Amino acid sequence: MKRVFLLIVTNIAVMVVLSITASALGLDRILTENGLDLTALLGLSALFGFGGAFISLLISKPMAKWSTGARAIDGSEGSTEYWLVESVRRLAQKAGIGMPEVAVYEGEPNAFATGFSRNDSLVAVSTGLLQSMSREEVEAVLGHEVAHVANGDMVTLTLIQGVVNTFVFFLSRVIGYLVDRVVLKNDRGPGFGYYATMIVAQIVLGLLASMIVAWFSRQREFRADAGAADYLGSPRPMVAALQRLGGLQPGALPQTMQTLGVSGGGGLMALMSSHPPIEQRIAALQSRQARVPGQV
Repeated sequence: MKRVFLLIVTNIAVMVVLSITASALGLDRILTENGLDLTALLGLSALFGFGGAFISLLISKPMAKWSTGARAIDGSEGSTEYWLVESVRRLAQKAGIGMPEVAVYEGEPNAFATGFSRNDSLVAVSTGLLQSMSREEVEAVLGHEVAHVANGDMVTLTLIQGVVNTFVFFLSRVIGYLVDRVVLKNDRGPGFGYYATMIVAQIVLGLLASMIVAWFSRQREFRADAGAADYLGSPRPMVAALQRLGGLQPGALPQTMQTLGVSGGGGLMALMSSHPPIEQRIAALQSRQARVPGQV
């Protein structure tokens, strides 16, 4: 729950910083001096909303390695590292994507994938995952992460985040303008009422936007689980990996990497969770297995 809270706060904080930057540059005053210019505001909102999202995507690999302390491996470090690299290579070939960079980081059981495109990605696993799972289970987790890359989940999530950020930026200013001009009767340009209302609206709308992004993130987890089952020829290894994770304490990822991990989520913060409960993911895989006669 703490990690989900940090993710939400981080996203809202980014939007608030962008708002302060726009105000400091005088952009809000320009937009509202002679009435609100909605076309210009929408363009500015898209620039800030998508700009921040795509910058995050472009630097996602180095930021992921820096924030987790992950070290890239090429298979020459030892037998375990060799097996990891070759497993990812085999899964990438099945998925039809370029070979991802492979990394290992110290921590409790977890894994993630990130990167700018299907052919420029990173797959990382924790030492806790390697120590607590069988090779078949680890391979299923690797398949799950490769499926994220093959499905283009990083780009899709970036686009969704860009869209919701755009509308949060846009609507918060429209609400601030209406309160300032209509309710407070201020016609001398954006005043305290505008800025206070805009920031409050941005926080509230940011929470709603986070729910939308989290919902999309949960759907893609089911698709990545199904992808792992396809690559391995059976849902059984992924089911076993999830059951193992259900009995472990998933490692905390930095908030910027939270939606890219493999661990499950639920409870009181279910609407804000980037992952469905592990029980639901297992049920979906078992249902998939039941529909395919002969699989064990």
